[in-house]
Amino acid sequence: MTFTEQPTITDADDLCVATIRTLCMDAVQAAASGHPGTPMAMAPVTYTLWQEFLRFDPDDPIWPNRDRFVLSAGHASTLLYAMLHLARVKAVNPAYETLGQLSVTLDDIRRFRQLDGKCPGHPEYRWTSGVEATTGPLGTGAATSVGMAIAARWMGARFNRPGFDMFDYDVYALCGDGDLMEGIAAEAASLAGHLRLANLCWIYDNNHISIEGSTDLAFTEDVATRFIGYGWNVARVGDANDRTTLGRAFETFRREQHRPTLVIVDSRIAFGAPTKQGTAAAHGEPLGEEEIRATKRFYGWPQDAHFLVPEGVYEHFAAGVGKRGRAERDTWMALFDRYRSSYPDLADHLYRMQHRQLPDGWDADIPEFPADDKGLATRDSSGRVLNAVAGNVPWLVGGSADLAPSTKTRLTFEGAGDFQAGEPGGRNLHLGVREHASAAVANGLSLCKVRPLWSTFLIFSDFARGALRLSALMEIPVIHVFTHDSIGVGEDGPTHQPVEQLASLRAIPGLLVIRPCDANEVAQAWRVVMGLRREPAALILSRQALPTLDRTRYAAASGLARGGYVLADAPDGDPEMILIGTGSEVHLALAAYEELTAQGVRARVVSLPCWELFDRQPAQYRDQVLPPSVRARVVVEQASTLGWERYAGTDGAIIGMQTFGASAPLRALQTKFGFTPQAVVSVAKQCLAAVHTFRDPA
Repeated sequence: MTFTEQPTITDADDLCVATIRTLCMDAVQAAASGHPGTPMAMAPVTYTLWQEFLRFDPDDPIWPNRDRFVLSAGHASTLLYAMLHLARVKAVNPAYETLGQLSVTLDDIRRFRQLDGKCPGHPEYRWTSGVEATTGPLGTGAATSVGMAIAARWMGARFNRPGFDMFDYDVYALCGDGDLMEGIAAEAASLAGHLRLANLCWIYDNNHISIEGSTDLAFTEDVATRFIGYGWNVARVGDANDRTTLGRAFETFRREQHRPTLVIVDSRIAFGAPTKQGTAAAHGEPLGEEEIRATKRFYGWPQDAHFLVPEGVYEHFAAGVGKRGRAERDTWMALFDRYRSSYPDLADHLYRMQHRQLPDGWDADIPEFPADDKGLATRDSSGRVLNAVAGNVPWLVGGSADLAPSTKTRLTFEGAGDFQAGEPGGRNLHLGVREHASAAVANGLSLCKVRPLWSTFLIFSDFARGALRLSALMEIPVIHVFTHDSIGVGEDGPTHQPVEQLASLRAIPGLLVIRPCDANEVAQAWRVVMGLRREPAALILSRQALPTLDRTRYAAASGLARGGYVLADAPDGDPEMILIGTGSEVHLALAAYEELTAQGVRARVVSLPCWELFDRQPAQYRDQVLPPSVRARVVVEQASTLGWERYAGTDGAIIGMQTFGASAPLRALQTKFGFTPQAVVSVAKQCLAAVHTFRDPA
């Protein structure tokens, strides 16, 4: 059925706001799921921001100096999809080419929350052009926006020159009560205030509603006072429909030079609609056809029209955000052309950074480590390799959750410097004891094409898991560095000894988990990690020293690039026993290998530092490394055994952790939990005997 009836609204801005609202309620109703309340309430806020302030070109939604808008309240996703559609934002492919088609069509909105649609239940980066970050887990989008604001400051310090303001963009995040209840938002807000990120604006939808009902049930703090204590500027808008006051609040943000800004917007879920709307919308339910009809009548909208975009709406958006954004983008591109002539090296770096490319010769200074029985902790060798790489990749920026001296992630070469409010060009970020926010900040940096790493102890990766998971979901090349990788932490005891963390990280799709066994595997791991463009990686590093293997005796560390490789093989004939290890346990496997070989056992040692890379190899290669015919296998890793069955096989054995650790010196722990050469040899012989008995029954 075609509806020719048009709304009775005469003001163009009011018409656009009502269009956003009705698209949102229609989409949720068609999907029979979703959250209509927040999109309807915040439609005038988002419209005012986009139409009057946001520097964003719908025809080129990835131009580098655009303002960023992050919908941290990701359950309100229809609001963003409506904006992307009405602004006629174009789609961009993985090769950074702008396509002619729309990112979000009206049919896409009709298919909200449907399989393979462009409008999933929460916004997803890389899936829908114009979505700046994957959001949904509350607080995480807001924290990610802090990383984006840091990136803007850092890129401005790095690339701007007199007459060439290449980077000065602002970052906006729309938050709700749920966002501000989450600890990650508090961590990130504290950091943003410390760094005086005046280019950051959070818009707080103060509607006093959460899933269980009124926020009075659990959230009665004075948010304004809290953020003033963080060092933020706080503005207040008493009515979300008051676009004039909203405009003044955004102008106040733009004038603020020393503090991030929180704009508190008082809203109500129900804007004059019937009584059930507030309840239904608050609980993430469709309004129902009758409620929608009544609400549309209240708006002066044809009550039987669905997914209606009235005449003049597209044109009005084009004359606002479209026209302004195109002019600002064209001005920037012309500026970049002149910049390329005046500063060719910087322009080349800027281009490569934006396209996730590396400079020529980026790996020229990666050291090769001589054989050494004493060796280095892999955290120490990683620190040396990191500095060699960062010296040649100027946009590699590092930070730590207050542990850089222990994780060895500080950039120490001349000129590296510290990123602080007054020194935004420093490449060492001090993120404080804020693991979850640290990971989210790294995500924000990566989304702006800075190459970030952050670090903490492996045990504390649990604190950061939500944001760490999102780095994999977004397919962004964040480098997560986790040290103190096992019960080798020793006297610190089970609270600091990771057991289940490796299995937990390996369970995340799209995350490379790499646990190198010595300094040269560390060097190869950095070669692999730096080459990634759409995958994050977790480097798992030891606190204790590990011998640097003699690669004239054992296989080259370059085998790490394939995830796993034969490190030492049977001197005569095919192996009858395979010992598999990662990290420090590779050396344990080698010690057992030497003893077994001396006893006439044809043994092989496989270093398997990265399951994900190994599983991608052709079956022929995997079968060469782990021949299916060799069923006597022993896996050794000081962590949970979960998942190792795939490599141990049905007849193999796994020496790992079945309990938490204990507080004791390292050697005592190794003896207690069976991580000694003698224990490995004993298990290997038992395994070999069992396989032989099975083959040759009495």
